Amino acid sequence: MVTYSFARGLSAAMAVAISLGFSAGAAVAQFETKAARVYMIDAETGTTLYAKDPDAVFPPASLAKLMTMEVVFDALKSGRFSPETTFQVSEHAWRTGGAPSRTATMFAAVKSFVPLGDLIQGATVITANDACIVMAEGISGSEAGFTELMNERARQLGLAKSVFVNPTGLPADGQSVTVRDLVTLARHIWQAYPEFYPLYAQPEYKWNKINQQNRNPLIKLGIGADGLATGFAEGAGFGIVASAAGDGKRLFLAMSGMSSDKERVDESRKLIEWGMRAFRRIDIFAADETVGEARTYGGEKARVRLSAHGPVSMLVPAENRDKVIARIVYEGPVEAPIEAGQPVGKLKVWVGDMLTQETPLYAAESVGVGSLWQRTLDALEELAIGWLR
Repeated sequence: MVTYSFARGLSAAMAVAISLGFSAGAAVAQFETKAARVYMIDAETGTTLYAKDPDAVFPPASLAKLMTMEVVFDALKSGRFSPETTFQVSEHAWRTGGAPSRTATMFAAVKSFVPLGDLIQGATVITANDACIVMAEGISGSEAGFTELMNERARQLGLAKSVFVNPTGLPADGQSVTVRDLVTLARHIWQAYPEFYPLYAQPEYKWNKINQQNRNPLIKLGIGADGLATGFAEGAGFGIVASAAGDGKRLFLAMSGMSSDKERVDESRKLIEWGMRAFRRIDIFAADETVGEARTYGGEKARVRLSAHGPVSMLVPAENRDKVIARIVYEGPVEAPIEAGQPVGKLKVWVGDMLTQETPLYAAESVGVGSLWQRTLDALEELAIGWLR
């Protein structure tokens, strides 16, 4: 008896070009900004609208508090804590992030007990350092233990380059983020925690008889901004993570490297307003529509149909038309048996030379193992052309 093994080592990244039937403009060339690092997306489709050095690392300052709040929101959603749970303000939290620290604080009294719901408002509205430390100590016993949770969650969410050292963003060696990671995190918070997200737009918060305004300067500009955080770090300049909604769109934006608070406000506002007006939505594929095919290996069929989970749409520039390129990218040939719904690859779309969107693709059908003759032919084909890859 002759047996044939599936040559896994011969599989390689494969790409199939497909036509979308339309063209669009090159987004990057239409806008210039003074910010050193920028990343902006459309929330619903995930389309990249603007990118400038999006993967460069920099110290986050208070922007790190977005990761802190993701861990806190996750703890609430899991039922481990409730907004009524009270945590005590330790002397460390009071000295490091409270009144003596002369940093952003909600002025929680040392040794007092504060409900988690109030600490959350202190952190989201006025970016209070004492609130973040108290929550970290209450949830994990220490800042260090909580920071481990932050980094664990960051990896789970796909924040590829971000590393957190404390829950406040106060200066610490090794603490770094990217604007791409921050936008990914912001969009996740909006999607996963709709019950808490509106807190970021709360105009003010009063605690310990002290009323403080929301520290996000975009909230009151009337441009649809409803979050999220600002920060300043030596060497990295002024930064912001913003969200804004209007005209049927929601945008997420992260910027860093601006020289002043005024420049941060001006540049953020200009980019948000440009993002709102300069793009139109295109529906590419309907739900369950076949996007393309992938080659199979050892299957009863030579190819398997691919589709996305749900409709596929994207935003394209309304003017300055340029070429749109779409490719199906996967590791292949895909070895049989293949189950319907099995992840296979991604649909990647470029506008001009910028990768603007990636959508996961799945097998739209099941493909069983082929006959001995079919498997023999596939094995021979792989032996003949596999080395070329």
